[in-house]
Amino acid sequence: MTLPQSEAASLHRLWVERAQAGDAEACEELARHCQRQAYLLALQLTGNRDDALDLAQDAMIRFFGALSRFDRRRPLRPWLYRIVRNLYRDRLRRQRLRRTEPLEAVAPLAVAEGGNPQPSPEAVASRHELQRVVWEEVQKLPPPFREIVVLRDYQDLEYAEIARILRVPRGTVMSRLHRARRRLAEAVRARVASSDGAGEGQDHA
Repeated sequence: MTLPQSEAASLHRLWVERAQAGDAEACEELARHCQRQAYLLALQLTGNRDDALDLAQDAMIRFFGALSRFDRRRPLRPWLYRIVRNLYRDRLRRQRLRRTEPLEAVAPLAVAEGGNPQPSPEAVASRHELQRVVWEEVQKLPPPFREIVVLRDYQDLEYAEIARILRVPRGTVMSRLHRARRRLAEAVRARVASSDGAGEGQDHA
């Protein structure tokens, strides 16, 4: 069961307080919770499971290395995500990321499905194909656009949280997200139009 955000924040503060005092059980709870969150974000940013696992492991090393200095009055998730994001950007600069994997590797993280609870097989196939196209185009976005789409549309973070993670003003988050979504939409439309055109050409062949 997912806790409300306020309850989750209180629980995180309690874990951090106990972990900073040397409580091994609290450290294990933090590790279990934060490792999964770090991995999911890293997977959405990199599109590669091996890279995501490496990034998550490195993030947890940095996380616990700095935990004693962390101000537990601050929210935990933006701090953790900033660690993951910084490691991701470091690897990009060193060109140490692998090729993006197909959508199936990150299917649980794709765009949320909605609508008819019992869609037809054709509708399911069409939606999955659109998700695949969207995912591939997200991975082609420049890093500043990719990370902001991931944080907002895949992680569902508030603008203020994203601003803390990226260390930019809230207005910059909003304008960058707008440009990223517009660029993504144009790329997806072009892909879909190209696919439809190819299909029509085959029908008339």
